[in-house]
Parts: sequence; structure tokens; C-alpha cells
Amino acid sequence: MTEIRPINWTGTRLELLDQTLLPHQRSTISITDYRHAAAAITEMRVRGAPAIGVTAAYAMALAAAELQSRERDHFIGALRQAGAHIAAARPTAVNLGWAVRRMLRVAESEPDPGSILPRLETEARLIQAEDEAINRRIGEHGRALMPPDGQGVLTHCNTGALATSAFGTALGVIRAGWEAGGRFRVFNTETRPWLQGARLTSWEFQQLGIPATLVADSAAGMLMRRGDVSCVIAGADRIAANGDTANKIGTYALAVLAHENGIPCYIAAPTSTVDLALAHGDAIAIEERPEHEVTGYGGADIAPAGTAAYNPAFDVTPHRYITGIVTETMVCRPPYTESLRQAVDAA
Repeated sequence: MTEIRPINWTGTRLELLDQTLLPHQRSTISITDYRHAAAAITEMRVRGAPAIGVTAAYAMALAAAELQSRERDHFIGALRQAGAHIAAARPTAVNLGWAVRRMLRVAESEPDPGSILPRLETEARLIQAEDEAINRRIGEHGRALMPPDGQGVLTHCNTGALATSAFGTALGVIRAGWEAGGRFRVFNTETRPWLQGARLTSWEFQQLGIPATLVADSAAGMLMRRGDVSCVIAGADRIAANGDTANKIGTYALAVLAHENGIPCYIAAPTSTVDLALAHGDAIAIEERPEHEVTGYGGADIAPAGTAAYNPAFDVTPHRYITGIVTETMVCRPPYTESLRQAVDAA
């Protein structure tokens, strides 16, 4: 299987596989300014909660390289400001703020200003390596949840290596099931309006050699009703303490359809995506993106001029529709207030 690694740190610059150009063009952007790294997150050149967190960590290293000539207190103060700028790039994914805070703690714990930059570089590399290892453990925990041979699993958006450092979360579970010898059917939604499923997930399955069938988002219910889909698995950008989960827009509809058709719906995510400080999903900030992403695509208009559009990037799936949450430490089951705490404590 082809390993996909969308994030690379050279020691002086951050190199990102530009996901806005896939699958037709494989191009890398080179970043030496933390502001440009934040812009790459906002513009979805890099996306997926774990990948955003890794990118944010390296962005903090870039900020430190720019600011390191200052006196220590001014250095830390300016680094905090840079961290706030990076953390504001996208509001929903908890990994973004998590990575910024982790990097700030490292910087604040170092009394020697000259040692802050190398320590931040080391920490960012550690976050990246941890992410890949965590994803592989998620796959190990989740592969037994995949359907028997001949039955189908449906996944939404892109949760593979492109959304992480490597391997992936929900797509990684599917991959782990195939590597263990499973030969179940795989369906992936197109995921409007950015088409991450059509552009990115379909491409990843081809790179991995896993046969997958692309379906329109609105076809999922029919597939479930006629028995083609035996389970649903998706990723997460933020998970509240009670198990309510924010993920790519359309996940809630799939979870409700799965519940109606009596099939399990799983979430796969690292414990860094769990936000125990949030009691429930109603407290999750939902990013709203520009109207033109809905009214047009690829520079071409698909709706009449002047059409109003609503474009939330995420929705929240209530925990009652989620059968299990696969983390790197365990598969969490209801009541999630207990199992998620256990998973986080074990990480």
C-alpha cells in the first residue's frame, strides 16, 4: 500500500500537500511564515482535525523562529499572540487549539530563550510522530467493528492520511480491516460542498488498492434501506464530554439514517479530539464558510447570480445516535461521560 504523508518539516520550512488541487494535481506548498500556515488551514489546503493540529504545531515553531531575537518575556508574549492568530484559523476542530496550547506550555517552561526554538521543533516532530502512532492504534481497536466479507461500510468526508500525519482515523479503521484480511464492500460519500469524499477519499482508496464505490450524499439512505450498508464510520473534529460529536456537515443525517435502519454508526478519533470541558454538543462552535462554496465550484457558478446560501462546515451528532467512539486507547461505549473520561485518562 502507498503511504501518504501530507505534512513534512525540513527544519526551516513546512511543506504541505495542497489538498485543494487533488486528485488532478499533486503539488506541495512551502511555508516559512506562521501566518501563511494559518492561511493554509483557513483555505483548506490542509484539513482534517489531526492534520490541522500538526500544522499548528509547526506554525508555532515558525513563529518562534521569527520572534526569537526578542527578550524572553517579550518573546513569550509575542508567541502567545501568534498562537492566538493560528488558533483562530478554524474554530471547530479542537486539535488546533490543543496543539497551540501544548506548544505554548513547552515555550513557557524553558527559561533560556535560545533553547525555545529547538524545543518547539522537537515537540512539533513529536506531535506528528504521536499522531501516526495513535492513528494506527485507532485502526487496531476499530478493525473488528468492520462488517463481514460481502457486507458494506459507508464513510463520509475524508479521514485518511490526508487528514492526519499518516494512516488516518475512520479511513484508517477501514484500512486496518482490509490489512487484516477483511473483504467487505466500501462506500464513500462525495461530501458536498467541498467534495472531500469524491476528490480525496476516492483518491486515497485508489492509492491503497482498496476498491470503493463513490455515492452521492443523498443516496446513503437508499443504500442502508436495501441492505447494502451494514455500518457507518466517520471522523470527528470535536467530541463533547457526553459523546455529542461535531464532524463534517452531513454526518448527523447519516447517523440518523443509520439509527432508523438499525445499523451501527461509529466515530473514530484520537483522544486529543475529545473536549471534556464541553458538557454537550450545543456548546460547540460551528464554522460557517463563504456562500460561494455552495453556489459555485472550481471557479464556475452553479446557481443563479444572487442566490443566497447557508454553508455550515460541520454539524453535531447527538450521542444517542453513536454506537461507539473508537480512540487509540479503547472503543468507548455509552455512557460516554464515563468511557470518554476513561479513554482520555488512559492516553
